Amino acid sequence: METSSATSTWHPLPDVHGFLARAGDFLRSRPALHTVPLTVAEGLRVRGPRVYGNEEPVFGVLERGGEVRAAYVRTPPYRLIVTPLTPGEAGSLAAHLETAGHDVPGVNADGETSAAFAEAWRVRTGVEPRLHERLRLYRLGELRRPEPAPEGRGRVADARDRELVARWYAEFVRDIGAGSAQDPGSWADAHIAGRRVTLWEAPGGVPVSMAGVTPLVAGQIRVAPVYTPAGLRGRGYAGAATVRATLAALAEGAAEVVLFADLANPTSNGLYQRIGYRPVTDFAVYDLTGAAAARR
Repeated sequence: METSSATSTWHPLPDVHGFLARAGDFLRSRPALHTVPLTVAEGLRVRGPRVYGNEEPVFGVLERGGEVRAAYVRTPPYRLIVTPLTPGEAGSLAAHLETAGHDVPGVNADGETSAAFAEAWRVRTGVEPRLHERLRLYRLGELRRPEPAPEGRGRVADARDRELVARWYAEFVRDIGAGSAQDPGSWADAHIAGRRVTLWEAPGGVPVSMAGVTPLVAGQIRVAPVYTPAGLRGRGYAGAATVRATLAALAEGAAEVVLFADLANPTSNGLYQRIGYRPVTDFAVYDLTGAAAARR
């Protein structure tokens, strides 16, 4: 199915390989801004698609004059991820997805795109959007160590840390209200095997914080998640773990290192700027639940 807006046309794509063949160059042209679709697509390419219930991943691109202008991906049960759109393009995407019978439980994109799509989806389906969170995307400038630096040291998580890493991942997902179909143990196994979790240890060797990183894709790595248990926060551990994870990303060859921070948390936003991260743009996440029941 194709939906047109002026000279632009949305094209659904059958799988992640077709998606990367069609949209790969476009996504790699702005790796920081496109970090989420890049890493999601890379994960699907490497691990293969995960079917959730009877739902499979959904992919598509917007083309204008033979050039890719935008792209979207959704891996059930998660929200739709879409690159920046004009309001008109957001409306045409809502029409494209609704006409094709796709449920859209939410949208994650830059702030203007998310708001425009959420409103267009409301008009078409009657579902009232609910703002879940606002995020700020940061890109590393010049890395600086936190001052004052906490005592302790950083190290890469290994097999002995599996239970801890899995538990902290589950707690992180719960704290941000993200929900997850991914088993915490499987997440821990994959990230430990890829050496993609850094732990900060207090003196005595007790882990007090962790920072994960995504695989290197299109020259960029995203630091995520960063988690410190509630009782240990405010002591500089998250900053120390983030710096060590950032150094590991740079050592791996990343030309750009990025991360997201919840705009409702001034502490984390201030921390990331103090260690050298600079704002790129703001994102918004909307919940669009009940779409199937409300659809006309």
